[in-house]
Formats: sequence, structure tokens, C-alpha cells
Amino acid sequence: MDIAVIGTGNVGRTLAAGLAGAGHTVTLASRTPDRPDLTDWGAGASVGLGPIGPAAAGAEAVVLATAWDGVPEAVAAAGAGGALDGKVLIDVTNPLRFTDRLELAVGHTDSGGETVQRLAPGARVVKAFNTVGWELMVSPAVAGGPPTMFVAGDDPEARGVAAGLAAALGWGVHDCGDLRAARLLEPMALVWIEHALRTGSRGHAFRLLGTEAVGGTVAP
Repeated sequence: MDIAVIGTGNVGRTLAAGLAGAGHTVTLASRTPDRPDLTDWGAGASVGLGPIGPAAAGAEAVVLATAWDGVPEAVAAAGAGGALDGKVLIDVTNPLRFTDRLELAVGHTDSGGETVQRLAPGARVVKAFNTVGWELMVSPAVAGGPPTMFVAGDDPEARGVAAGLAAALGWGVHDCGDLRAARLLEPMALVWIEHALRTGSRGHAFRLLGTEAVGGTVAP
């Protein structure tokens, strides 16, 4: 599958390299794809580099892995000319803001995932990869067996694509249903972050037990 990953931070680079290693053709998309640090990294990871618009236009699926405040600009660049229409758009972002502590900028009656869907109404948005740190996004090794990646989206086929990509990266997968479930998954990210801050460790992940009859957990 041809995949564009938008975002050049740890999350974007980790997913791009992992998906390339799983046999996909991956382009890491950036406003500045000719930066020396990116070109050196891309060559070593067997990942292509390109501007956001053309990368999204040529992809079958797009992964959105920017910081929350960069989401509107990134989606606008990717969706120029309807390039996202009909495509699977995997939203990895979390709507976080910093006040006296870390909190959700969007929540309870809305979600970041639903916001992304409104920004790209023709895309098939799936929330995934937002409940764990970048260190474990590919080939997660934690005590107790493979952790669970939660996916949510209004289009069942698009959820299946995201689930397949997660499974290829070593995850068990739980289908949470429609995109409204992002209202639950995004607060889970705060639980993960809070534990990391309290313990100083980022080597933890969620695992849903006993789900075979209620949600479709698939072991990798």
C-alpha cells in the first residue's frame, strides 16, 4: 500500500519506518522535505520524502501525526483539490493543551478525531495509535503479551485498513466502532501520559482482556 505520513517528529518517523519495514511504500510528508536531517534519516529508513500535498495525493492511505496545533494547516495542505476524498485518514493526534497541567483542548461532547473529520469531510477518518508513546508504536514488547491498539471510525472498511496496519506492526487490535469513540480514546492518552510523568517511564501500554466476544480483538 502507498502511505503518506504527515509529521516529521518521533511519532511520524517511527510509524513511517515501521510501515516501510512491513512492506509498504511510505512517504514522509513535510513542508520542508529537503531538510538535511530528513534526507539523511529517510535514506536510512527506506522512506521517501515529499511535500504534504503531492504525498497525500499519491497515497492510498494517509497518517496524520502532527502536533494538535498543526492539524488544521496539515489537513488543508493534504486535502487541497480534494486529494483526501475517499481515502483512509488515520488520525494519530491528541487534542492536548497546557494550562497549569496537561488537559484536553476538545472533549466530552466532541473529539479531535471528529474535528479532523470536519476538516476533511471527504476522507474516511480513523482514530488509532493515539493511546501509546512513539517508543512502543512498532513491535511493542511489554510484559503480559501484546498490548491493544484501539481503532475508531465511521467507515468499517477504513477501520479494517487501520487495524491491518496496526496488526502488521505487532499489535492486538480492538475495534471500538464509530468515530464518536474517539471521545473515549483521547482521554486514555492522558492516562498514559500521566503514568509516564509520575513514573518517569514510557514503556507501558494498554491491553484489553477478554474481548473476543464483544469487540473483535485480533492477536498479531
